[in-house]
Amino acid sequence: MIKLIYCLRRRAEHDRDAFQQYWLATHAPLVREAAEALGVLRYVQSHTIATAIDAALADGRGCAVPAYDGVAELWWESEASLIAGMSSEAGQRASAMLFHDEARFIDFAASAIFFTREAAVISGA
Repeated sequence: MIKLIYCLRRRAEHDRDAFQQYWLATHAPLVREAAEALGVLRYVQSHTIATAIDAALADGRGCAVPAYDGVAELWWESEASLIAGMSSEAGQRASAMLFHDEARFIDFAASAIFFTREAAVISGA
């Protein structure tokens, strides 16, 4: 299993609520539509929230509060299935469509994207 992690920062013209609403209500259906062509098995959005302990948590680690407005996670069966999906004509069209939509609400220069392999340490609900 291979996973893409996409740490998202919103474009300056959007507040966090508008960004997260667009991401969930408009962009997520596009990802669902593109999933088969790209070979995506799972897609999860994690939306940043404000809590009473944000500053204490970040200060204790010397971190920024918060650096991102959310995190997207996408899973593929393997690196080969990822490459196959991205290389197909349908996958390239789907990828271009998603990129075009992302440009509407994501600040690419302030975001981070990378692939990982999970090492589950605690599993459960």
